[in-house]
Amino acid sequence: MQPAMETGQVGLSSGTSVQDLESYRRELTGYCYRMLGSGSEAEDAVQETMIKAWNNRNDFNGRSSTRTWLYKIAHNVCIDMLRSPQRRARPMELGPATPTSEAVLGAPLPESAFVQPIADSKVIDLNADPADVALAKESVRLAFVAALQHLPPLQRSVLILCEVLAWKASEAADLLEQTVAAVNSALQRARKTLAARRGPALMSTMDSKHTVLLEQYVEAFETYNIDRLVSLLRDDAVLSMPPFNLWLSGPEDCAAWFLGKGIVCKDSRLIPVTVNGTAGFGAYHPVEPGLWEPFAIQVIEAADGRIVGHHNFLYPELFPAFGLPDRVDER
Repeated sequence: MQPAMETGQVGLSSGTSVQDLESYRRELTGYCYRMLGSGSEAEDAVQETMIKAWNNRNDFNGRSSTRTWLYKIAHNVCIDMLRSPQRRARPMELGPATPTSEAVLGAPLPESAFVQPIADSKVIDLNADPADVALAKESVRLAFVAALQHLPPLQRSVLILCEVLAWKASEAADLLEQTVAAVNSALQRARKTLAARRGPALMSTMDSKHTVLLEQYVEAFETYNIDRLVSLLRDDAVLSMPPFNLWLSGPEDCAAWFLGKGIVCKDSRLIPVTVNGTAGFGAYHPVEPGLWEPFAIQVIEAADGRIVGHHNFLYPELFPAFGLPDRVDER
């Protein structure tokens, strides 16, 4: 979606400002998020990139564009952050589905165990050409970002640069200090690995049927009409709840959960967000009459006119990153 080079752009000049560097923050955050699988880590990586770029601005010799130079710094920061052997995943990759009759949340896993959600506005120019926006949304789906984590860092970077950002193999080779042949080889291997892990195609959020489905979902969830809610689920729908590795599959088990241990969701309020290229909500739980506080970021995935993914990230600390209020107060 974004070429590596900009016509006529030369490197940093003596007049380069912080604002000049800041203009690249969103696209760099998108690159780092796909590399790292965590919104907070991506923002940390970009912040470190900006600091390094500013501190070394006088050493930049203009042999590439500012964009390429910043991507090189961001890539190296990501590689340093990926030294940990642990791979971020989704609960569905950590074990089989559990019947509700046997479901026990157990101890929460560390935040680093899971691919984390991110607001679309942090990684996508939502005012760009609609076709480009649609492609960008596909590249931040939870399933796609989780699939990327299965790739070695070089393959991951090559695939993001060449497939997502539409860089030429020669441009990626220059950035990564590899030969063009090595880049093409890494890209071929990455495509093969990813082909089996991308996940199903989801409905466009611009589809009017998707809008109607969401309206029905909000009404069913906020009134806690579980029969109506599960009627909106596809037969293979999954319910997940990071930081727990427990996940459920199918309308029957989801219904049993919502009416059992999940009854804490009753009387929730939902505020819409755009997250990971699809629809989502900040879910607020009641704490006293007229007052609701943050509980989970919901990512709602839909396909074929039904909900196929109901992912609940139980991290109230994420709410500010989505521009959500710290409470819903109607007292």
